Amino acid sequence: MSISSEPTITFLGAAGTVTGSRFLLTCGETNVLVDAGMFQGLKELRLKNWDPFAIDPHEIAAIVLTHAHLDHCGFIPKLVKDGFGGKIHSTENTAKLADVILRDSARIQTEDAKWAAKKGFSKHNPPKALYEEQDAIKAMSQFETHDFSQRVQVAEQTFATFHPAGHILGSAFVEVEFFGKRLLFTGDMGRPNHPLLVSPGQIPGGHFDAIITESTYGDRKHQDAGDDLETVINETVAKGGSILIPAFAVDRTEVILVRLRELAEAGKIPNIPIYADSPMALKALDFYREAINHDSQEIRQDVATEWKGRDPFDAGTLVELMTVEESMTVNDPQTPCIIISASGMGTGGRVVHHLRFMLPIAKNTVIMVGYQAVGTRGRSLVDGAEEVKMHGEMVPVRATIANIQAFSVHADGDEMFDWVTKATEKPTTVFVVHGEAGAADALGERFKGAGWNAKVPTDASSFLL
Repeated sequence: MSISSEPTITFLGAAGTVTGSRFLLTCGETNVLVDAGMFQGLKELRLKNWDPFAIDPHEIAAIVLTHAHLDHCGFIPKLVKDGFGGKIHSTENTAKLADVILRDSARIQTEDAKWAAKKGFSKHNPPKALYEEQDAIKAMSQFETHDFSQRVQVAEQTFATFHPAGHILGSAFVEVEFFGKRLLFTGDMGRPNHPLLVSPGQIPGGHFDAIITESTYGDRKHQDAGDDLETVINETVAKGGSILIPAFAVDRTEVILVRLRELAEAGKIPNIPIYADSPMALKALDFYREAINHDSQEIRQDVATEWKGRDPFDAGTLVELMTVEESMTVNDPQTPCIIISASGMGTGGRVVHHLRFMLPIAKNTVIMVGYQAVGTRGRSLVDGAEEVKMHGEMVPVRATIANIQAFSVHADGDEMFDWVTKATEKPTTVFVVHGEAGAADALGERFKGAGWNAKVPTDASSFLL
């Protein structure tokens, strides 16, 4: 990359796709990276994780992290492995969750590489991980945490202020002042009706030179929760089948467990065993419990008041599976149960083993409850695939596939547009990112229709601020 003497933003990921959020701010010799996520989904995207970074990681002064989901933080250990030695700035709960997520990511990559070597289905010889646990541990030593609404200097003429985004615990939209330019990065924006977290805060007053907004659901509106989950569970149990819910370990698992507890307590679903099968999800559950019991400002006041000292995630049948051996006991359930396991797109982790056993059996149901990126196993299932590839083998899909999007903790197109356009002044530019091409374009056109200057960046494109 050429060095610019003027403040510049370069979109090194999440441009034309939902994953790989990496936004590089450059002015002279100063480089600040906002988010450093992994690409997921299509093979051509996943291969980008192995490409040399646009600049030498030694030259990055700091990383500002909006939240701990893998597509926003998962590339950090790779940058550290390749020489990044600066600070990683985040909220306290983002750092706690990132520690769990990055270690888990390293572990899964290492295990998958070993499995691929054993089975001989990798093109790498020998198969290898993008990074290993020691890289994740070193990355965590470089985190520096900050309170919400605290303005902190992160690099030369660069300041960051974190504001609650209501997406997952610790998530923030971030106000960044960079060499005299004022920017706002939405990160992933939450919804007004999260069952546990406070609603996203308001955009700070005054003029912004740029707002960089996500558009995951920029072309659609979420359905209401209704009774879809209740109906699917009851129909499956009536057939003697079991339910598998691939769910992101952080926040989606918590939201699903809250809803299952509500349904069970109301007598709307039977009290069958509910297995939470993800060490990462179980650690995240503990962070959420801690936040509730300690009156965190991120937790809704009514939730903190009602559930302090009690468990909002368990109606009495929750079983937490920590070990691989415990997980294997529910691979082929003989009596009805509900299994919640990561990853949410079915791309890795324990859920893949459950899918191998449960997909071929017609009485079972797999419920997809989150965004499924193009090229992921979850997207193939939602799109009606009759078989999917797992561990080098094709597995037939005979189970029912249900797609319930009411549990999304991403703002939809209307919510995102309404939140951004409540800014007290129109920004100079709105950059629409973190969405597949159709979703990003649709939201971009809405902004243009409202008289805003909106751009939908392409991969690796740069703009003077």
